[in-house]
Order: sequence, then structure tokens, then C-alpha cells
Amino acid sequence: VESLEKSFRQGKVRLGIVIPANFEKDMEKPGGTGLQFIADASDPNVANTLINYANAIVLDFEKRVTADKKIPFTIYTETRMLYNPQLKGAYNFVPGVMAMVLLLVCTMMTALTVVREKELGTMEIMLVSPLKPLKIIIAKAVPYLLLSIVNIASILLLSVFVLDVPINGSLSLLVGESILFILVALSLGLLISSSTASQQSAMFISLIGMFLPTVMLSGFMFPIKNMPLPMQVVSNAVPAKWFYIIVRSVMIKGVGFRHVWKETLILTGMLFFFMAMAIKKFKVRLA
Repeated sequence: VESLEKSFRQGKVRLGIVIPANFEKDMEKPGGTGLQFIADASDPNVANTLINYANAIVLDFEKRVTADKKIPFTIYTETRMLYNPQLKGAYNFVPGVMAMVLLLVCTMMTALTVVREKELGTMEIMLVSPLKPLKIIIAKAVPYLLLSIVNIASILLLSVFVLDVPINGSLSLLVGESILFILVALSLGLLISSSTASQQSAMFISLIGMFLPTVMLSGFMFPIKNMPLPMQVVSNAVPAKWFYIIVRSVMIKGVGFRHVWKETLILTGMLFFFMAMAIKKFKVRLA
């Protein structure tokens, strides 16, 4: 069981079955025998689906092995839900809301910064200033970074004290990963702002273009593994998917950095890519 729980923490297993040592012999006894299902309930919907499938398989097995027997065999099942025994929806809701709110709010706020300067005519002042594009972009992002940190604190306080969702992992790791995700969202917003010519276009791209992928392809509303293969491939480009995995792993499962380093590395790569593209687009506008 300990090795199984380790696999759960690493995200390699979603459902485990514990079979007793004398399962075949006990099954022939009048009292029958039992199986234990252990499910990862950090996502209650997926856990319930897996348990239902497993119970259906056991019932089908009972029918097949007792078809020609006078005394029917009986298999009892016991279910154990890890990380979320009460199957509270908030355990899945809070990580998803964190990913959705931070990405959409940060992206929309920063998407209007540079393009607003163009529409107001103050971009010319920046053009003749000695400031480099990198410094201007950082200056545009810092206020929204501070505001987003306040949003993180508000969401975590509400989740712990109002929704009773525990923070089982390291709080500093959770906050650090959240700040990294905020930087990714800010850099994406700056890229949109540098690439558009009007505030309406920037708002449309940041709201419509990011809202649907975040809701549909982050794994928050629908399991990604149940989607067609092309949709699964496209979901890898959605930053919210990786942040959702990180928050659920750290906050609900209580894992450390060594279990989320891959997702952290992907978000870091996205940060450098979006920031580099934003600077490049900003230079093109200056030329």
C-alpha cells in the first residue's frame, strides 16, 4: 500500500486495487471475499468514474465465474478515497479557479497597457526616452504583479477559512509557483498588447482567445485524457493546464518540488518565450 500511495503522489496512478493474499480460496467460501479500491480523489469526478468502472468490472467477473456454479461467489468491495475522503467539489474547484482567475485577469490587465499608450499618443514620449524596451515592459508588469499577489492571498485565505480546503504542501512552494504563473500570464498579456493596434482587439484576444482554452483544456472542467488526441496535444500549450496540476499536487496531495519540477520547467520556458516575443514585437513597433 505504501508503494501505491507513492505512485499516487507522483501522479502515475489514479486507481489502485488491493487484492488479498488468499483471494481465490476465500472467494469459494460462503462468506465470500473482498477487494479494496484506492482512488485519487483530488479530482472527485474522475475518482467516482473510475470507481464505477471498477465495480462494473467486478460484477461482470462475478457473473462469469459463477455461471456454472451452484453456489454463487461473492466479492465485496471497499473504497478508499485519498486526499479528499468527503469528495468535496471545492478540492477540485479551488485549483481551477486559481488558474482561471490569475491567467485571465493578469492577461487582460496587461494586454491593454502598451496598446493604450499607442491610442493615447503617449508612445512617442517613450520612443524618445532613454529607456530600453525591456525596462518599459517590466515597468508595465510590476504593478499588476503586486495586484495579482494580493489576489493569490485572497483566494488562499478564502479557500482555507471559508471552503475548508487545506494546504497540505509547502505554502512557500505554492506561492512561488503562483508567482511564476502570474509572470507567465503577464508576459502573455504584454505580447498581446505589443502585437495589437487597438484596445478592443487586445481585449477580444485576451478574453475570448484565452477564456475558452483555459476552461476547456486546462483539465479543470473536463478530464484531458478523455479528449481526442489532437485536443490533448493542443492542451499542452495552455499555461493553465500545468499550473492546475501544480496547485492540485502541492495544495491537495502535499507533494514537494521534486514531483512538480517538470511542470515548473514548462512554465519557465513559456515565461521566457512570451517575454522574448513581447520584447521583439515591442522593438518592431519602435522601429
